[in-house]
Amino acid sequence: MLNDNATSSYFSSEYRLTTKLVMQAFLKGATVHTSRPQKDKAAAGPSTEKKAKAVPWVEKYRPKSVDEVAFQEEVVAVLKKSLEGADLPNLLFYGPPGTGKTSTILAAARELYGPELFRQRVLELNASDERGIQVVREKVKNFAQLTVAGTRPDGKPCPPFKIIILDEADSMTAPAQAALRRTMEKESRTTRFCLICNYISRIIEPLTSRCSKFRFKPLANQIQEERLLQICDKENLKCTKESIVALVKVSDGDLRKAITFLQSAARLNSDKEITERAVIDIAGVVPPKMIDNMLQICFRGTFEKLEVAVRNMVDEGYAATQILGQLHESIIERDLADKQKSAITEKMAVVSKCLADGADEYLQMLSLCSVIMQQASQNS
Repeated sequence: MLNDNATSSYFSSEYRLTTKLVMQAFLKGATVHTSRPQKDKAAAGPSTEKKAKAVPWVEKYRPKSVDEVAFQEEVVAVLKKSLEGADLPNLLFYGPPGTGKTSTILAAARELYGPELFRQRVLELNASDERGIQVVREKVKNFAQLTVAGTRPDGKPCPPFKIIILDEADSMTAPAQAALRRTMEKESRTTRFCLICNYISRIIEPLTSRCSKFRFKPLANQIQEERLLQICDKENLKCTKESIVALVKVSDGDLRKAITFLQSAARLNSDKEITERAVIDIAGVVPPKMIDNMLQICFRGTFEKLEVAVRNMVDEGYAATQILGQLHESIIERDLADKQKSAITEKMAVVSKCLADGADEYLQMLSLCSVIMQQASQNS
């Protein structure tokens, strides 16, 4: 029995030793395997950082100072005077998208506070943020109540107030706008508000009366062309003159849209020259020849041919709203009587409403073209 016990204890101790060695080997192996990815990660760090720096051109070429803002002379002049005196009223910027509203106030804030204080002194909320009445009462109010010093870390003087930017303020609910009134008055010593919107009619009257209003105009074609050519030079792009004109035309005064289309065209034609055709394809614009062909059928063709033309255009994947906009431009320029133009444009308004409500694109376009055909037959 003693021999058996001794033998069993020997084997059990051997088993424990073997298990211990296996576990140690396993743990060593595990540490080796886990350390490898860390090395790879460390090695891959700089390249991933470089990739992260590739920003959209809209952000890359956003104005860094108020002087760089294009075409909004009145706004720039008032802001520059305000910056010199370090005194800023509550502001309300309104106008079409892509005209530089957000860029202007961000550039002004950077000039006021410098890069160090900018993040602490500026609170920006846009439509993607929750901006109901609770947020106005808590987040906005708490930020507005903070007092700040009147000097920057670099020793330069800066205004003793913060800026709250409410982008796309026209999408805020009426109760949230109403809750903002008292905060704007109460915290006027420590905070300035800048409301940005596309439609000033959607901002309640008590707020508009508390702000200095500035309308941002759609950018002139020449200004857009100059900016786009500057970007082409900095990015070493080859562009035809026709392609720049096409970019300006399809963007409708929206410089942000024009720059985005230019970047897309540059990626599509990385080695080749950017042409007018490439711009039209990227923008999703219906080729003018197709629009002219459809109108020719409306004026001189039959309903069967019109049905085929509308079907082909919708099947090509062009958006009905895009077709509608281009048809509107062509109809206005056509040699038709005012009464006929008014009847066609009235039908366009009805079709636009139906499309917004989710109606069938093919049937709506066919309905519109039928009215054009009917009015054209009266003209002849």
